[in-house]
Parts: sequence; structure tokens; C-alpha cells
Amino acid sequence: PQGLYEVLEYESVLDLKDKKGHLAGATKPQRVRFLQDNIIAYQDQIWGDGDIFVDYRCSPGKAVDRYREGHRHHVLISLQETKQRGDETEFHITRRIRNGFTRSTEEWQTEINHPTKKLSISIVFPRTRLPKRLLLITQNSGKTFPLGPEHRHVLPDGREKARWITTMPQLYEAYIIRWVW
Repeated sequence: PQGLYEVLEYESVLDLKDKKGHLAGATKPQRVRFLQDNIIAYQDQIWGDGDIFVDYRCSPGKAVDRYREGHRHHVLISLQETKQRGDETEFHITRRIRNGFTRSTEEWQTEINHPTKKLSISIVFPRTRLPKRLLLITQNSGKTFPLGPEHRHVLPDGREKARWITTMPQLYEAYIIRWVW
């Protein structure tokens, strides 16, 4: 099999908490199916500007090690139990980011490193600083698409959520939402 697991559903959410981009929350719920027997660990990857590891949490499992490789940080998560081929687990990874989105043009990147069935990328903007322009960029293929009004909606509290969804995203592709605000 290709890899240790496949991702059935992957949701990448950035929640910008203030209009200056000083505080944000990131969540990554992922439902995975294991493709091999005797799996005891899971790997998360993180990158970006600012302090990117504030209050890092994962469930199930426990973050037991992390190391940097180039611009990425790898987090080794002990599953604290053995998974077998065909087992499914839903991971919830959350963290806060300080001073990560302080420029007038910013981006949120999600990379596909395992076979993935469904991908959803969302950014929630504070009601006092909504995006002026949103683009979806597929890094490896070099394509750029504007995200129009069909990808944006206002939440009950006045914040705006931009969301892009796809099925069968390209393996090893990086999907980037870039915005001007």
C-alpha cells in the first residue's frame, strides 16, 4: 500500500481572531484509515510565520517529539495504542498562532502528503477586517483561481468564512488560499 494510511476527510481551518493578525487558531480534523498493521504513531507537519506552536494539542494520542526539517516542523504523535489495517480514527489537532498573519497580503497553505478523498480549507476573518480579495493557488501546477462570493459567507456573529472544498486532491500538491485585507 501507498503509505501507512489514507485520509478520508481533511479539514484545515484558520480562525483569525483579531484585525491585525496577531492571534489565530488553527484546527485540523482528519479522518484516516490505516493501510498497514501495527501502526503506533502519526505524523503532523506545521510551518508558517510567527509563534506557530502555542497550545498545541492532539487527540487521540500524545505529541512526543518534534523536529525541524527545512521550513517545516514535524510532530510525532504516539497513538498510545496499536492500529491495524482497516482501522479508522478521527484526529483533532489544534493550536494557536501568534503574530503569524500581520501583513496586508497573507496565505494559508495545506499540503497533501497522503492519498486523500476529501479536502476542505476554511479561513474565518474578523468582522472588523474582511478580505478584499481571495485566491486559490495550486503551487505545483502553478494555477491561480479567484474565490468568488460562492466561497464566502457571513457567520451569525458578523465574521466572514471563506471555504474551498475538493474531492480527490492531487497527491503532493500544496493548496494555498491567499488574501489581501
